Amino acid sequence: MTIREKILVIEDEKSISHFICTVLNNNGYEAMQAQTGEEALSMISSHCPDLIILDLGLPDMDGLDILRNLRSWTSLPVVVSARSHERDKVAALDLGADDYLTKPFGTDELLARVRTAIRHTRTVSGNDEIARNGTYTVGDLVIDYNKHQVRVRGENVHLTLSEFRIVALLGKYAGKVLTYDFIIKELWGPRASGDNQILRVNMANIRRKIEKNPAEPEYLFTEMGVGYRMAEGN
Repeated sequence: MTIREKILVIEDEKSISHFICTVLNNNGYEAMQAQTGEEALSMISSHCPDLIILDLGLPDMDGLDILRNLRSWTSLPVVVSARSHERDKVAALDLGADDYLTKPFGTDELLARVRTAIRHTRTVSGNDEIARNGTYTVGDLVIDYNKHQVRVRGENVHLTLSEFRIVALLGKYAGKVLTYDFIIKELWGPRASGDNQILRVNMANIRRKIEKNPAEPEYLFTEMGVGYRMAEGN
């Protein structure tokens, strides 16, 4: 199964939204649409996109407020778009937007901004290998961020989307302990239940797939009562 990066397009102008989604779907991404801020916030929590393209001029709320809300709990990449003044661009970037599209924009610019913003998420943790090659390697395990694959001893491990996202997140912060709450909020949004059960079930499944002996893990370690840690590469 090919896992495609999910992009949420928050845009109230239907013709522009259709154009963006068509371009994204035709270039290997999975595009979703929201036309209001309220709908967008709900979809962010339920679908956990890899990238957001955010129009600042929404009918029900200021796009900057949505950006401010996002940056209170996640580093999820956001590209803002608007027919607006320079001060709006500056305000969005100051609030943590990763890039900016000025309307009207073409296909090539859109795709370039998307690629850059997604690439940025692989460098925020300071993991040089991910930034350089789009992969993280430790022992016989390779996380391929470009192909959305995990390989162990050269064999592709068949992970679900949720399982891959967990492994990918831990790989970005390899060697660091990520708390249960941090992982849950990063992957399922701020409205997700604080119950760790879904995370524990996913981790148990992941270990069965990638560890020789799940009871004596080589790659994914549990810090009891705190969270999980990915082994550091050499």
